Amino acid sequence: MKYIAQLSLLLFLIPVSVQAFDFNDVSARAKRLAAKPYSAPETDLPKALTNLTYDQYRDIRYKTNQGPWRDSKSAFDLAFFHPGNLFNVPVKIHEVVGANVHEIRFDPKMFDYGKNAIRPKELANAGLGFAGFRVHYPLNTAKYKDEVLVFLGASYFRALGKNQLYGLSARGLAIDTAISSGEEFPQFTEFWIQRPAQKDKQLVIYALLDSRRATGAYRFILKPGTDTVMDVKAQLFLRENVTKLGIAPLTSMYFFGENQRSQTEDYRPEVHDSDGLSVHSGTGEWIWRPLVNPKRLLVTSYALSNPAGFGLMQRDRQFGNYEDLEAHYERRPSAWVQPKGKWGSGRVELVQIPTPDETNDNIVAFWAPDTPPKPGAPFDIEYSLSWQKDSERRPPLSWVTQTRRGHGWRKAQDDSLALSVDFEGPVFKKLGTDDKVEAIVSTDANGKIEEINAIRNMMTGGWRMTVQLRKVDAKKPVELRGFLKHDNETISETWSYILPPE
Repeated sequence: MKYIAQLSLLLFLIPVSVQAFDFNDVSARAKRLAAKPYSAPETDLPKALTNLTYDQYRDIRYKTNQGPWRDSKSAFDLAFFHPGNLFNVPVKIHEVVGANVHEIRFDPKMFDYGKNAIRPKELANAGLGFAGFRVHYPLNTAKYKDEVLVFLGASYFRALGKNQLYGLSARGLAIDTAISSGEEFPQFTEFWIQRPAQKDKQLVIYALLDSRRATGAYRFILKPGTDTVMDVKAQLFLRENVTKLGIAPLTSMYFFGENQRSQTEDYRPEVHDSDGLSVHSGTGEWIWRPLVNPKRLLVTSYALSNPAGFGLMQRDRQFGNYEDLEAHYERRPSAWVQPKGKWGSGRVELVQIPTPDETNDNIVAFWAPDTPPKPGAPFDIEYSLSWQKDSERRPPLSWVTQTRRGHGWRKAQDDSLALSVDFEGPVFKKLGTDDKVEAIVSTDANGKIEEINAIRNMMTGGWRMTVQLRKVDAKKPVELRGFLKHDNETISETWSYILPPE
């Protein structure tokens, strides 16, 4: 008996390893959730919140002295969004400290309601949750913690790198985008945020996604910097079959630009958060598709196997090309998706939607696998998502800097179309003054090319490709494809352009 008592005491003194909260915990929840019928979230809010205008909602501000890590010496801090206006779906937010997990509960005392006629005491017992959260970090100066990441609304999130302003957004998942039956918008319903240590330069966030036909577990590792990088790991489960599964979706805005002038009197030369889709294929080819604001829905795609990357990019960084002292479109980030592992066969799809103004996001890009997962079977995906500006991903030789549509001076008007495409890059520095560059341009059956030229651009050090063509049927689109060659070697990315139907 004495031996047994001593043994029991010894076992009691041996430290027990407690498993910390991790991705597997969220994945198990997503799997269990997928096995159950979908239950739509409660969206009932007090009328004082549902009737808020956009400006009234913006007047509700989180008190920065309420941040959960305000007393720590961590470089990171959190702030939360109040429910109201369009954001009526509550999300649960937890803090993870080792093996301990506790919910950060909504409290109206955390917020300043500004000029709104809202009584915080009446909200205290309303069972409200947060609408979302944002992460702060000393991105631009060591003396101030800037907003670096926001999760707000459905599965939308957006981030910033150094000297950037918010522009395009990313999403956790897209389902049946641009399909006549209607798009389904999955939502992040619950988050677990790992409390960072004092010297941590990255932040770990877990999220649970849910919708009528899909659930998912996500892990985001946020690494703020000149290019803020998010490492994304997800495991998805479908309740039902879906027609189109959009992986790593990006959402942006294109109103008008150098290839499509404004239809109204606007002092600004260009208005867009992104000006093109960049695709790096698994074979090494780089493709650039300038964006357009079509008159009706326009969906195009690039069939690929194991893509090396894709992104919605803002290549034009000159203030003079926007002249907007408030929006500063030249500082909007590009977003680059770089797959981890083999993604197999599928397509990078680009959806372009007509928009009458710049307040609507009308551009969507994502990866659609040829074979979506079967209901109940786990589907794993990993990628890095970089929010870039001055060090954007570009082809190694040369790339398109602008696509201009329209003729110069002509003796007589006709119904032909003209495009001028500028290329820049290090490859041109190796060419002598007598070296010849050839422009190769092809079109589909609805276009007839009349003239192609390649001209040295003495102002930029690059080359300009000009194309003149006619449409066979103005009511149909025309696909164009072009690139530059020197000594039978391709020296540029592929310019892939679509002229929408008139």
